[in-house]
Amino acid sequence: VRWMMYWIVFALFMATETVTDVFLSWLPFYYEVKMAFVIWLLSPYTRGASLLYRKFVHPTLSRKEKEIDTYIIQARERGYETMVRFGKRGLNIAATAAVQAAAKSQGALAGRLRSFSMQDLRSIPDEA
Repeated sequence: VRWMMYWIVFALFMATETVTDVFLSWLPFYYEVKMAFVIWLLSPYTRGASLLYRKFVHPTLSRKEKEIDTYIIQARERGYETMVRFGKRGLNIAATAAVQAAAKSQGALAGRLRSFSMQDLRSIPDEA
């Protein structure tokens, strides 16, 4: 549970840090403070991640639980619909490509057969 809390808090920190890094990186000792914060999160003595998780993350997740569940259900349904749609589109593209390839090769074969004259065909021995 401790590691779960750490990784959730760390992921939230990384997400916000990615956006704010552009604006704050010019501050003196920014990277040192950031490193100290990560060590504070990770340290078993300070239990920073557990503290932040229990004070901020867990109450927020508890309040928004129904909304999160609704979004997960919607994402699952949309994901299934999207996969079906892309699957149908992929099969249609593959079928079209196969038909076009067959039509082109059949036309080439018919053209080769037409190029033979009747004398050329008579020279081929019958195996009857």
